[in-house]
Amino acid sequence: MGQVSASSSITVTADPQRTLDAIADYETVRPRILSEHYRDYRLVEGGKGEGTVAEWTLQATQKRSRNVHATISVSDSVVTERDSNSTLVTTWTVAPDGAGSRVDVETAWQGAGGIGGIFEGIFAPLGLKKIQAEVLGNLQRELA
Repeated sequence: MGQVSASSSITVTADPQRTLDAIADYETVRPRILSEHYRDYRLVEGGKGEGTVAEWTLQATQKRSRNVHATISVSDSVVTERDSNSTLVTTWTVAPDGAGSRVDVETAWQGAGGIGGIFEGIFAPLGLKKIQAEVLGNLQRELA
């Protein structure tokens, strides 16, 4: 069982603080930027920043879905989502980039073992990168 990860990046025109605030807003911004791969999004506790808890189902493929119960932590320029149902961790990092911001998102988890794990390590990151790119594109439009 090895570590599996996928990462994507985008540059947005908003300044880093506005960008970080939008990413950490699970009450109003997050539901608007999620792609069709996210179902049953629900805010459990908080709503903005540190201590927020949210749930959703990530439908990665027609046959693969994951129920996520994410607890949010925020430090400086990083928003981290830790899933209490699995080893899944998604990290959003915001950095200044010219007149705007660069947003890097990385999702990592402990993959399955055996032959299934080999396929997961190859194909899951490809699919997740497409989902990440869609969410980042939605974030860019939200901040425009």
